[in-house]
Amino acid sequence: MDLLETLEKYWGYTSFRPLQEDIIHSVCAGRDTLGLMPTGGGKSITFQVPAMIMTGICVVVTPLISLMKDQVDNLRARGLKATTVYSGMTRDEIGMKLDNCIFGDYKFLYISPERLGSELFRAKLRAMNVCLLVVDESHCISQWGYDFRPSYLNIASIRELLPDSVPVLALTATATPEVVDDIQEKLQFREKNVFRKSFVRKNLSYIVRPAGNKLQTLVYLLSRVPGTAIIYVRSQAKTQEIATALQKAGLSAHFFHAGLKRAVKTERQNEWKSGACRVMVATNAFGMGIDKPDVRLVVHVDLPPSLEEYFQEAGRAGRDEQRAYAVALCSPTEASRLKKRITDEYPDRTLILRVYDALGSYFRIASGFGLFTTHDFSLADFCAAYRFSFIQAHHALRIMELAGYIEYVEDPDNASRILFLVSREELYRERDTLTDEIIRTILRSYTGVFTEYVFIDEPLMARRAGTTTQVVCERLINLSKMRILSYIPRKNVPQITFTRVREEPDYVVVPRHVYEDRLERFRERINRVLEYIGETHHCRTRMLLHYFGEMDTEDCRTCDICLRKTQSGLRQWEFNAVREKLVGELTEEKGIKDFSGLAETLPLDREKNTRVIQYLLDHDRRFRRENNQLFFTEKNP
Repeated sequence: MDLLETLEKYWGYTSFRPLQEDIIHSVCAGRDTLGLMPTGGGKSITFQVPAMIMTGICVVVTPLISLMKDQVDNLRARGLKATTVYSGMTRDEIGMKLDNCIFGDYKFLYISPERLGSELFRAKLRAMNVCLLVVDESHCISQWGYDFRPSYLNIASIRELLPDSVPVLALTATATPEVVDDIQEKLQFREKNVFRKSFVRKNLSYIVRPAGNKLQTLVYLLSRVPGTAIIYVRSQAKTQEIATALQKAGLSAHFFHAGLKRAVKTERQNEWKSGACRVMVATNAFGMGIDKPDVRLVVHVDLPPSLEEYFQEAGRAGRDEQRAYAVALCSPTEASRLKKRITDEYPDRTLILRVYDALGSYFRIASGFGLFTTHDFSLADFCAAYRFSFIQAHHALRIMELAGYIEYVEDPDNASRILFLVSREELYRERDTLTDEIIRTILRSYTGVFTEYVFIDEPLMARRAGTTTQVVCERLINLSKMRILSYIPRKNVPQITFTRVREEPDYVVVPRHVYEDRLERFRERINRVLEYIGETHHCRTRMLLHYFGEMDTEDCRTCDICLRKTQSGLRQWEFNAVREKLVGELTEEKGIKDFSGLAETLPLDREKNTRVIQYLLDHDRRFRRENNQLFFTEKNP
């Protein structure tokens, strides 16, 4: 079966999107490949299709637990064998899944980067017939990137366990030129090999709008732009606050954040995708992997601290190539709020060490002990006990994670899961009559329950069995006690794992590249965001594209800057077009002789061209007229 036949058989498409086929051919040729594809570009197809025609299993490294679960569910729905391993699973559960990958003819293994360094995984990987190693969100491997994760550095050592013939496919939606080079170096590419899709989105208008009252402005925008919308904020509490306010204003709105139960997330996401709910107010936990092309409006009530994050989130609008808008609402205090994030996210080194030391005391772990122990964790309780700032303690823990001392999983998102411990034949011989309906419901609702742990939804089972969720849970616990099945109830609480023994503060080392270097890069990213929202003369699309290395671009003519009226009376894009043409042709030594006919040669009509020329002569000292010639001096005299 060839590529197109595979695409149509399993995914129902008759052709590939731009760039997909180029990446697939590169991978099939055994070449290490980096694919830069904007949000919604169809990255998953670039490894799922070739893996189906290769012999062996495709290993996919991704940090997004909820996304890997969704992709595994989607692959299974297409009849493809896929499984996943991530933080929060028991050792026995992980071992069983990895054994299935060795002996069970699986095609896809999704794994979180934290699991790559374990001896169990490395031992099992050696026995797998791996055909392709995929690194999703590959910017996470670069310390120059906005979301560096030290666990990604394990990927390079994983390559040493695989045959040289196994290619690496790295994928990301956003990366600066510096990060592009770093990804290839860190993943030990045998040769540089990058496929880029232009980040130009001609149908997407970028707008920065001053807003003293952001909620009032938000309601106004939603009244002016019909269609589906996403509203991004930076805190969980704010999602509910704004969604409630929008509902009171008569708008159909839900809120979404990482703290919601998985069933609630799925229900709200489906209602939004189907159009039953128009507006989703969300943190950045919402959006990854969601294929909804007709989003007309994305509004940032709170700006993220980097243009990478902003561009990715804004890019979820208008994937259907129809007109869409990405609006950033900015209050007079926006700059100070963004700058405050620097001290919040990079607290003083002394505080970081105090937080780490308190963590050991909180779990009652003695110095020299605690290696690989995992503990349920309440940040609120921890901060109350030791009088830490909630935000600064959170980021201190993140820095200690980057330094390699702990693993901090905020949202395990572990749905309940079951595995039958007896064979199908034994099940029917030993089942208790009180649990018949529950067992029948399991067998009707889920596949693979005799070979590996399967995620279940207790409320759904209760509806299908005609009983209550409590009864389902009680019966599953009873079956587990009878050793008929293994039942692992949902546990959605943050967890801390000590990846080193607890150290005394004097012996803790937070490397410069973890703290000072990252702090400097974070400060620079904040400054670039401030430049973006503070710009008054240059096209916003061009600013974003230049940031990602696309220099040969034109004004978009649709952003708020391009459409604003200049003092010359023209739109900014019109004024810029004429000025750029003049600057490109003029020098200090060589002017344009035929000044009287100059207006006929410029991009706009004669009247507008003349207006720009006159304005430049009156207000820009770099332009001067001498002897019927026009000259341009790069520096002001």
